[in-house]
Amino acid sequence: MKINCLILLILQIIFCKSTFAETAAIPAPPKIDASAYLIMDFDSGQLLASENIDQRIPPASLTKMMTIYVAANELAENKIHLDDKVVVSEKAWRMLGSRMFIEVNKEVTVGDLLKGIIIQSGNDASVALAEYISGDEDVFAELMNQHASRLGLTNSHFTDSSGLPNEQHYTTAYDMAILAAALIRDFPDIYALHSEREFTYNGITQQNRNSLLWLDKTVDGIKTGHTKEAGYCLVTSAKRDDMRLISVVMGSKGEKARTETSLALLKYGFRFYETRKLFSANEILTTAKIWKGDTDSVGLGLTGDLYITIPRGQFENINTVFDLPERMIAPIAQGDEKGKVKLILSDKEIVSRPLFAMQSIAQGGLFSRLKDDIRMILQ
Repeated sequence: MKINCLILLILQIIFCKSTFAETAAIPAPPKIDASAYLIMDFDSGQLLASENIDQRIPPASLTKMMTIYVAANELAENKIHLDDKVVVSEKAWRMLGSRMFIEVNKEVTVGDLLKGIIIQSGNDASVALAEYISGDEDVFAELMNQHASRLGLTNSHFTDSSGLPNEQHYTTAYDMAILAAALIRDFPDIYALHSEREFTYNGITQQNRNSLLWLDKTVDGIKTGHTKEAGYCLVTSAKRDDMRLISVVMGSKGEKARTETSLALLKYGFRFYETRKLFSANEILTTAKIWKGDTDSVGLGLTGDLYITIPRGQFENINTVFDLPERMIAPIAQGDEKGKVKLILSDKEIVSRPLFAMQSIAQGGLFSRLKDDIRMILQ
């Protein structure tokens, strides 16, 4: 009788643990009323929640993220400088919508134009800077599209620097996330301007349109946008401890809605997920047997850092599996792809990355090669 009771108790404990594991699963992301949205980890690139991320949508003033990216690249290459003086054209001065209030034929520095675009979302500043960089806004748009192609924005096309409605001017939520990550990664000094809450020019002080800068101290960017065609849009980034998230909300119903939904996505991502760096670029992760070479083994690793984003508390449950070719025969050149590293969580493959030879392996001598030929035949 006592044995039966003990067995029953054990079964109850097992059942309770199983039930707890099921109830501890990550809940569904918040419901978002928007045409498209996503929340993405900056380091791993993993999407934590998403909807219609490849749907083409007018970007409105989100366009200015690409305008800033192009300008930052020009600054990095010393083609323009922050203290350069830009003469404002009549076209720039006449721009409607959100404005920095620059004046025709007056000089304004590149640095002030950047702040006018980033903080005040100035259409006039966007055109003035585009004309300074390329001489003409249409030429600048071609430059925007060249950078878009290089960055892998496969569903984006730009026709102007500010985001005016045009059937050939479009992007997607996913492309905006990729652009946001590139801006943060490639030009951190310029990105830092996105956290400034206000800017005064020509005696006029305007606040940053991103109200999340006041609601969440971990938010440091990035850009709002609105037209009748695009609806209300917001690309946001926040960093808490060592984890940075990027959210994109496009086609929301109003300013309050885009702010609240963006904040909900950020809270969801930070609450239920964590990001860890597993491996560094050029680190030898494993070694493999080499046949017919001047050495017996080769180190294999990654060409870039590997981050993973997983449910909180699951890091210790990750298994690393190396999927290698059955035989590796010299010669092998450094950088040759040789197998994959896979990360397994709960019997599910969550990441797979190619492995590369970390050094070159030359052929061995004649006797060594013949010896290995015999060994391979015997195997």
